[in-house]
Amino acid sequence: MQTVKTKRDKDAYFARLRGHLEHEFRLLRAALTVADPAERVPSCPAWTAADLALHVAHTYLHKVLAIREGALPEDWPPPGLDPSPLVALDEAYAALIETFEAHRHGDAAATWYGPDQTVGFWIRRMCHESAVHRVDAELVAGLELAPIPEDIAQDGVDEFLTLFLAFMSEVWPDHYAEALADADPRPVAIAAGHRAWTVTAKPEGVSVGEFLVPDESAYVRNEAARISGEPGEMLLWLWGRMDDRVVRSTGDPKLAAQFAEIRKRGTQ
Repeated sequence: MQTVKTKRDKDAYFARLRGHLEHEFRLLRAALTVADPAERVPSCPAWTAADLALHVAHTYLHKVLAIREGALPEDWPPPGLDPSPLVALDEAYAALIETFEAHRHGDAAATWYGPDQTVGFWIRRMCHESAVHRVDAELVAGLELAPIPEDIAQDGVDEFLTLFLAFMSEVWPDHYAEALADADPRPVAIAAGHRAWTVTAKPEGVSVGEFLVPDESAYVRNEAARISGEPGEMLLWLWGRMDDRVVRSTGDPKLAAQFAEIRKRGTQ
């Protein structure tokens, strides 16, 4: 999570995420309203637009139960959901917001991330989850992609690197084993605006460190390769929603390719 030093900082941080979650949902809902329910989602071709709506609905309801019951649901998805994808989505979102409003960000909640068992984890996760799937919805609807604000996108990049690469490679090593088997341990810099991270890959897992830099071209410690881009595009590239044209790679191309392969594991 982005470093926040005081209670006021934390309150402002989570209020910002909550507000942006609501913004992303409005865009998501508007895109799915005009999309053909049977149309394939370009960024997730196994799904139709209707499947996308149901996936997001199921995701929201999963977090509702994780917070309300204090345990991650085992049997999923639950029976009894409205068969209309958009109605199910609306009902799930309403339940999610009601749950967030009934709890403080520091209240206990069951999560899959051991170091953070709080409601705040899910506020952050659902903000970024909604942003990525909103892009899916705009793509299937044939709409222009709305931008992701720089601060939100940078926080999403941080979440992806620290949770979906560093943490998951430690907790689920088998999933990353093939990509890390002969890993080159030299650091790769991931730069998005004034925030940059170094990613180091070893057979036992991925480690991530962050550094504030004047801009994305600034040198970051002992980097052997660098992948840089605008924050919103970097976030969507990490999640496989944009292709390599939106980022710039310098340094050892083999090291950049290694990171790209590890990145794919984080999205599967």
